[in-house]
Amino acid sequence: MVEITGMGMNGLAARYAAALYALAAERGTLDETTVQMQGLGQLIKAHKPLSALIANPLTDTAKIGPALDQALAAQGICELVRHFVGVVVANRRLRDLPMLIEGFGAYAAARRGEVVATVTSAHSLTDTQRHQLRARLAESGHGTVRLVEQTDPALLGGLKLQIGDKLYDTTLKSRLNRLNYSLKGAA
Repeated sequence: MVEITGMGMNGLAARYAAALYALAAERGTLDETTVQMQGLGQLIKAHKPLSALIANPLTDTAKIGPALDQALAAQGICELVRHFVGVVVANRRLRDLPMLIEGFGAYAAARRGEVVATVTSAHSLTDTQRHQLRARLAESGHGTVRLVEQTDPALLGGLKLQIGDKLYDTTLKSRLNRLNYSLKGAA
């Protein structure tokens, strides 16, 4: 089994990811399941009321399970992914669903020989920037790289790149913080 705990995923995400991956592979629906899980992750991020419902620790999972299954079916989510969400809800792990979706993506990528890199920038990356970043990472020995992009306007500029346990921070915010600390030390 591929170990994904070194990719920043805890044991819970690794167990759920491995179980879903094995079941999808057994049924011959691995590609469809991977696409559906990515779609579910995007749906959760894009739909703020759903995100709030999932993140709320007071959500009654016994009541929300059937309604969530119907909503996912209406969105075209396949039976296997809906069943996975049902197991998550039944195990009272609804708050962990976004993490479990990311864990599955990382696990599937690792099984395909891809490296998952999380890129955080102040603004969305352009296609040229994505291509250049992938090329640099390939040159540095990371092979095939799948970028997971996030934006954080507080960074002001530059990038934060996390590959597994390694974090490369070239943001303007961190540079200003380092300059501030060095000036305090000089006084």
